[in-house]
Amino acid sequence: MIEVPDAVRNKARAAGVEGWLERLPALVAGLEADWSIVVGRPYTRGSEAFVAEATRADGAPAVLKVLVPGLGNESANEATALRIVGGEGCPALYRYDTDRGALLLERLGRPMFELGLPLSRRLELLCDTAARIWRPAPDSGLPTGAEKARWLAKFSARLWEELDHPCSEKVVEHALACARRRERAHRDERAVLVHGDVHQLNALQSDGGFKLVDPDGLVAEAEYDLGVLMRGDPVELLAGDPVERARWLAARTGLDPVAIWEWGVVERVSTGLLCTQIHLQPLGRDTLRAAEAVAGSSMP
Repeated sequence: MIEVPDAVRNKARAAGVEGWLERLPALVAGLEADWSIVVGRPYTRGSEAFVAEATRADGAPAVLKVLVPGLGNESANEATALRIVGGEGCPALYRYDTDRGALLLERLGRPMFELGLPLSRRLELLCDTAARIWRPAPDSGLPTGAEKARWLAKFSARLWEELDHPCSEKVVEHALACARRRERAHRDERAVLVHGDVHQLNALQSDGGFKLVDPDGLVAEAEYDLGVLMRGDPVELLAGDPVERARWLAARTGLDPVAIWEWGVVERVSTGLLCTQIHLQPLGRDTLRAAEAVAGSSMP
């Protein structure tokens, strides 16, 4: 029997692929045989994939990741991003199976979340780790920041209706306006490979520093990753000064504070709605509460 976290089950149900949950034990057994691995304890965090410890035939530790199907090209995009990075800032990719949406990855250490670091230090480390990934990725076939902005706008508008308006219309309209501006601002010549989901649960210890797991695989302005840092820690965001956080991120990286702010607005609303859909609480409520607090605001 395979233990699947509730958030992953909820994600599969929301995607209409509950049958995948029934097939998962056989799927994992097939990967064990084909890749000469032994799958062990599953990880309980995460929402979009079954993830478990694995041991390779030579005894080397690894991680098996099998993504929930029906999520577009996420597994292919992740594999492409990992190949481009080549283990620099992200885990090394050992094996990948397109049809099964499965990846065999380098096993890393504890997540930053477990270390109890103060917010200021977390932001420093996450900024620096994300910057290790940023590099040109022309002709990679990965989605662009403009495409992501359009997708997030449609996703947020649709989910807001389906969930019977869990936040105000003002919040959604603010996010849609910011998404349109980021779509128009995209320039291929300054776009880089970004991680797309930079937070302390995705930052794992490695060789005295950290690497980021679960890259989305996106070619966008680097400010996108810092917008995700504006989305994270919503309770702490409201306890402090949201504008000051955007300015600090911009100063540390030399990037545009307005772009950071606007990506933060888009990511905060879309993530708050997603967490509400898959019953990941209180994060969903806290994130939408933060979105309400800054709705309509812009960088002064």
